[in-house]
This record gives sequence, structure tokens and C-alpha cells, in this order.
Amino acid sequence: QVQLAESGGGLAQAGDSLRFSCVLSGGTANVVRMGWARQAPGKERDFIATITSAGIRNYVMDSVKGRFTISRDKVKNTMYLEMNDLRPEDTAIYFCHADAPGERVWGQGIQVTVSA
Repeated sequence: QVQLAESGGGLAQAGDSLRFSCVLSGGTANVVRMGWARQAPGKERDFIATITSAGIRNYVMDSVKGRFTISRDKVKNTMYLEMNDLRPEDTAIYFCHADAPGERVWGQGIQVTVSA
């Protein structure tokens, strides 16, 4: 069974950088894609970016293009989200997800709060 464990996040000021990690365990051979999403207070969960098992990246959220970078270390079964030039509007709970045929598993979420 696929499981995800996120780490990183916390408090930041505008302009700061943070990096998240998401460690994949169990059923890793079935995962074809991983990604990040976030949910701001009072809003729906929005997808940020995805990365396939072949390393193909897709940035879905326009507001983070050029600031956030998704990457993956297949040897360590770990996915990362490097976030630069953080803004107060980046404040949200960040979730990683892993996609296998017919299944999407979510991490527990990490709170990020960016102050002006």
C-alpha cells in the first residue's frame, strides 16, 4: 500500500525560500506520477505541479511558475518542492500525492504561513 510522508514547511517571510520533501513507501513500483497541491484557508485544494516516473514536469498553477520547482529522487523515493520568493498568498496547507492506476494517495499535509 502506497504511503506518503511529508516534511518541511513552517513559517516564512515574503521573499523567503522553503523546501518540502515527500517520501514514498510501499507499492512504489505502481506509482506513475507524483505531485503537489495546496489548500488555502476557505478555498478548495488546487494542484500545483506534477512529475512523472520518467521525470516529466508539469506546472499547473500559473502563480508559482518560475518560483516553485518540483523534482524527484527515484533512488530515495522522495519528491521535493522548492519554493522561492514566497508570498503571503502562498499561505496554505500543502499536500503531496502519488498516482497509481486507479488510485491517488495523499500525504497528511504541511502548513506553510508566509507573512508580509
